[in-house]
Amino acid sequence: MDTITLDSLHENLTFTGDLMIDGTFVLLPQTAPVTKELINAVREWEFTSFYTEGNLSLGGDIGISISTGEDEQKDDKSGKIGDSLKKAIERSKNIQLDNSDNARMEMVQKVYDEYMNYIESIFTHYATHKEIDQEDLSETVKELCVFIKENKRFILRVNALEHTNQKNFLVTHSMRTTVLAIAIALQLRMPLSKMVDLGVTSIIHEIGMLRLPPQIYMTDKKLTPGERSQILKHPVLGYTIVKDLSFPLNIQLGVLEHHEKENGTGYPQKKTGDKISTNAKIISVACSYEAISSPRSFRGERTTFEAIVELLQNRDRSYDDSIIRGLLYTVSLFPIGSYVYLSDRKIAQVIDSNPDNPKAPVVQYITEKAPDGSPKIMNTGVNGLNIVRILSKNEEKDILKLVEEKYKAIEQAQSEAAAAPVVNKPMPAAGTASVQPADMSQTEEVDISQFS
Repeated sequence: MDTITLDSLHENLTFTGDLMIDGTFVLLPQTAPVTKELINAVREWEFTSFYTEGNLSLGGDIGISISTGEDEQKDDKSGKIGDSLKKAIERSKNIQLDNSDNARMEMVQKVYDEYMNYIESIFTHYATHKEIDQEDLSETVKELCVFIKENKRFILRVNALEHTNQKNFLVTHSMRTTVLAIAIALQLRMPLSKMVDLGVTSIIHEIGMLRLPPQIYMTDKKLTPGERSQILKHPVLGYTIVKDLSFPLNIQLGVLEHHEKENGTGYPQKKTGDKISTNAKIISVACSYEAISSPRSFRGERTTFEAIVELLQNRDRSYDDSIIRGLLYTVSLFPIGSYVYLSDRKIAQVIDSNPDNPKAPVVQYITEKAPDGSPKIMNTGVNGLNIVRILSKNEEKDILKLVEEKYKAIEQAQSEAAAAPVVNKPMPAAGTASVQPADMSQTEEVDISQFS
């Protein structure tokens, strides 16, 4: 059992195991929040330490332990830019000259993971100390803005599904929302200082959730009216946190207003149009796109194409058109990372947007190579090459499985050929993975002329 001191207890903390006074008496059941009344009571009873077989919980498997001494010092250090993050960023700068897309993608994934760890440390440090180092957070976000600008087409291809079971959903959601918000800000040519404030706001926009019982926002069951009412309080709770920590007003407003809608149907204040701050407008779009296209405990993820279509339709004018236009030109109509079926009957992945035409992004074939051996990259919308449709999630999995098996077979054949005597026999031609063309009606219904 781990020992928990009285000084470590704060309101709304929860634990993954029962909190006990001794080996038999339960002081607080697992996942139940610590209350001010409980703290006052144990202080009056003169209990100074408690025991638990679990860890501090922020909702989900976030893996935080509370102790004193050496672990406390480690937690203090986690509030700063970690050495691993600094090293990952430095390595990323040195690999920029490498022409290998795979190497760049691997590097971006590693840096992305380190930023995820950093965001986790922000939440952890706040939960245990009620502190956020604003200077350090701004410095980190500034580095992230530069990194996204230099690696946009790679970082937007990072697969959220890979992190679903490894990180608390608040961490993964905050990271993806921040990346999208900064990418939109780059498209809108926002000044760096304002972009940093936007990034800071994006990272902590859901921090109010930490004052709610995690079983409410991590559940895979339908919320009761009372539980939904509690969830709706998180923007105000977040605003209170950042206000008490003396964050700048524009960051406070972004946290408070990120669920407001242009038409006044949002919450908590039902603000409309120009009464909503710019940071909140951008985070609202980024947050919604992320939520639609990412898996949650209560449902599977939808495609990024479905997410962009839903936002483009902008039912009831919920979102700012200029922000949606920024998202469209950032990720394209066929979003970066999507797998698509082309008019030449081949499969490719969208790897970059087209600044002149969001319907015609840059694609990379999944099996074909250029003459120099690098992946074959083409611009769609020219020379008769067009995207017919997005692959479904099942098609994507099947195609990638076939490609993986194909390359394994090639590697095995090459290995066997190297070990066998040389035979002058032509190699059989490799087949090309393909799927049957399908109806494009969903795409054709999307009118993007108003965003051009």
